[in-house]
Amino acid sequence: MNILVIGASGRVGSELVQQLLDKNHTVTGTSRDNKPLFDNPNYTHLALDLTADKEAVARQVAGNYDAVYFTAGSGGKDVLGIDLHGAVKTMQAAQLKGLSRYIMLSAVFSLDTTKWTLPGIDQLKDYYIAKHYADQWLIHNSRLDYTIVQAGALKEREPTGKIAINNDSAGENAIKDVAATLASVLTANNTIKKVFSIQNGDTKIDDAVATVNK
Repeated sequence: MNILVIGASGRVGSELVQQLLDKNHTVTGTSRDNKPLFDNPNYTHLALDLTADKEAVARQVAGNYDAVYFTAGSGGKDVLGIDLHGAVKTMQAAQLKGLSRYIMLSAVFSLDTTKWTLPGIDQLKDYYIAKHYADQWLIHNSRLDYTIVQAGALKEREPTGKIAINNDSAGENAIKDVAATLASVLTANNTIKKVFSIQNGDTKIDDAVATVNK
């Protein structure tokens, strides 16, 4: 497949790109600058300005992609401009380009405001507000075949290749396992128009993804 990964320089985005390349997909990765991130003949780099208007974003995203991933984030520096408005503009750009498959990396309980007082989440309120409304726009205002993967706290630890889905606690995730879940979703049609959370668990990633909506 020909895939666009928005936010390819991030912790999850860079790992996702590598896993997609390992599966022989053709990948265009984006970051704020024009410095190539991967030395691979199937990789193309694109400097994408998420603060530009939606028409400019659409012009920058010029390819005919089979799927678009959004893994970008401002790291708390511009949650309105990047995590919310930037994300929405990529959704609008995808629609303007006639693209349909859109996979969003979000945060656990982004849509359940009753959980925002939990430890850890309560310190990220602005970020959660941004993710909440970006996810809401994707679900209610777009025509895209979306999947929203809500990850728990990202940790630099060895992956297990196993996850749990839709647990009641926020949990944690090995970064490589989050990327592997996003890669698995690509061909899992049962996840289209679905939102689910993940954390470290005991079920193999592909098997866990296959249970979404079952």
